[in-house]
Amino acid sequence: MTDATVGISAKQRLTLIDAARGTALLAMAIYHFTWDLEFFGYVSPGLTTEGGWKLFARLIAGSFLFLVGVSLVLAHRNGIRWPSFAKRLLMIVAAALAITVATRFATPDRYIFFGILHCIAVSSIIGLAFLPLPPAVTAVAGVAAILAPHYLASPFFSQDWLLWLGLSSDPVRSNDYVPILPWFGPVLLGMAMAKAGEARGLFAWIASIDRRESAVEKPLAFAGRHSLAVYLIHQPVLIGLVYLASLVIPAPAADPAAGFLSSCNATCTPDNSAEFCSRFCDCTLSELRNAGLLEKLLVAESELGLAPEVSEIVNACTASVLEGNQTE
Repeated sequence: MTDATVGISAKQRLTLIDAARGTALLAMAIYHFTWDLEFFGYVSPGLTTEGGWKLFARLIAGSFLFLVGVSLVLAHRNGIRWPSFAKRLLMIVAAALAITVATRFATPDRYIFFGILHCIAVSSIIGLAFLPLPPAVTAVAGVAAILAPHYLASPFFSQDWLLWLGLSSDPVRSNDYVPILPWFGPVLLGMAMAKAGEARGLFAWIASIDRRESAVEKPLAFAGRHSLAVYLIHQPVLIGLVYLASLVIPAPAADPAAGFLSSCNATCTPDNSAEFCSRFCDCTLSELRNAGLLEKLLVAESELGLAPEVSEIVNACTASVLEGNQTE
């Protein structure tokens, strides 16, 4: 440890880190507000699970978890402060369990059984083992964690009690699914950066800057210092506001065909080519319409998704598209 880092108290907060966390919270609020608009039918179905919005959501989660790693090093670089660690961990676990229970009632078919708070709690515990390791070792482990699902996914990990690992070969239905792999990777990368920066006096230099918070930075830093409370409060407030707006200005009636195609493509594209998914979804939409099942499927997806007649249509369209690709 250099002389530049000796004077930093483990309890000292760095405004820049708090502001970065607050910025991530603001980005999350923007995403959740858009998700709420989609939920109430004001924007096209599947908007927040595709393209740029999907990337935006992953960047938000990655930034939060990266900052978890940075904060873990800053808080415990001179030895693990067990009382404060246990207090923080209990608060996060309690909040995570509350979200699981609430979403189990609100959205039972997509409830949050392992979201970002669950991931932060488990990652914080595992991260303790990496505190004494060199930054290079931690960074390599972080990259390995990010790549792990691409090489280790297996049907074995599709069992419910193993879904938290992130190695399932099947799609997982949840409104917020942040499994340990690959998401422990950003935590480790944050730890590696923090340890490397500390060795070079980065945080001592940041702490030594004596300046007043700007009008923009002040609310962001405040939110960052109370990130758990802001996280828990902001979504109920936003969804409540959108609900009240819907009572005054109801959303236009949704196009069932557009909703189905959006959902179908979002589910299909992670494991198949865009061309295959486009043909498959068009075929399935046509056959569901002919069978009079489209509206029923959209209303009661969890009950009808595996019904024999729906499975027959899915299998027939899959075979038709594959056969068409082979003859071209």
